[in-house]
Amino acid sequence: MENGKTQVELAKRGVITPQMEDVASCEGIKPEVIRTRVAEGSLVIMTRGEVSVAIGKGATTKVNVNIGTSSAKIDPEEELEKARVAEKYKADTLTDLSMGGDIPSIRRSIYQHTTLPITTVPIYQSVAQQGIYSMTEDHLLNNIEQQVDEGVSSVVLHCIERECIEKLKGNPRIMGMVSKGGSFTSIYMLTNECGNPFIDNFDYIMETLKKNDVVLSLGNTMRSGCIHDPPDSPQRQEMHTNMKLAKQANDAGVQVIVEGMGGHVQASEVAGYVRQHKDAGDFPLFVAGPLPTDVAVGYDHIAGAVGASMAAGAGADYLCYITPSEHLRLPNVDDVKEGLVAFRIAAHIGDSIKFGARHQDMELARYRAIMDWDGQMQHAIEPEKASRMCPKRGPCTMCGDFCALEIMHDFLNGDNGTNGTSNTNDINGNNSNKMSVHARQT
Repeated sequence: MENGKTQVELAKRGVITPQMEDVASCEGIKPEVIRTRVAEGSLVIMTRGEVSVAIGKGATTKVNVNIGTSSAKIDPEEELEKARVAEKYKADTLTDLSMGGDIPSIRRSIYQHTTLPITTVPIYQSVAQQGIYSMTEDHLLNNIEQQVDEGVSSVVLHCIERECIEKLKGNPRIMGMVSKGGSFTSIYMLTNECGNPFIDNFDYIMETLKKNDVVLSLGNTMRSGCIHDPPDSPQRQEMHTNMKLAKQANDAGVQVIVEGMGGHVQASEVAGYVRQHKDAGDFPLFVAGPLPTDVAVGYDHIAGAVGASMAAGAGADYLCYITPSEHLRLPNVDDVKEGLVAFRIAAHIGDSIKFGARHQDMELARYRAIMDWDGQMQHAIEPEKASRMCPKRGPCTMCGDFCALEIMHDFLNGDNGTNGTSNTNDINGNNSNKMSVHARQT
């Protein structure tokens, strides 16, 4: 970075960096517009090496994949395979949530075998190494410094206030607090009878993040754990605290993302809740899901993708995927793939709402109209599975000889159908001289 300056600091000085040029080209946005948005904080550029990912205003919706061991299942090789699968199937970012085994070693392995930007939640490592009741402020800060020096692209901090935690006492919520990082931070504060260590040391942490232009992600402690826990006072207070801290981070030259709304949200509330966050502050909004129903157990990736498409369409910028095993167990490799593909579809749908119908859909439809299966696969979000299902040529087995496209082709193209052929043009306008349905059947 030029003279040790961050993207925000350079943007505010009027400098267009190589990373801004890269994402401008990828997103189809003018570099000067990218610079302006980075300066004001409405867009961030998460980087790792040569990889730059734009998240925020005007950029396509991005998808994050969570991986990592737990205290109940420690298999570093499986986590590495999950990371490889996430990159293969086009995740935009990875988050390592490991809490079991040699956590720094697991991260190093993921770094060595992937190129995607990586996010961590430093308090996870502190709890795993020292215990939830024994970790210290020094250990928390040292873990942030260690992970920044290792090369993480983003860190998540839960900046919940003591007053907000107290509001949960006697609160009618069914699920209480469901944020793991938020609960760790809350227990630290309650056990030590102190304020939030991340807020108390905010300026110091900002200087640490600036060393490598690491993006700050402000965690969502007070999210709802079920759709019958509606937005409440603790959620609103956390949202306003996060927006205040986001402005402080931007003023300090640190890029920042705000996590909000994720978890479980009644479908009718999704769009309005996104607007609340955007009205409170136009920083990139990161949502987990949201899940618009609680009964899709085993299929939560589908329910989550429904909620995520609604959220993205309403203005959310960054989606955290959900897998089929959500609420049940640590996801396996297949779960990671299924969850990622579902959320890439959700992001695509959300972008079609935000920006209009996507060109990729037009291209696939053109190939579908002429039953060009290879052409369709070129534009499918995940072509491998679809390729195993489709025929080599001609209509699919759903319709066989009674394909609507072929039955109506001659009429719709102005041919009276008497010549026995349907002069179908391929995607490039070349005559493919396909046999008509009438000719085949006679």
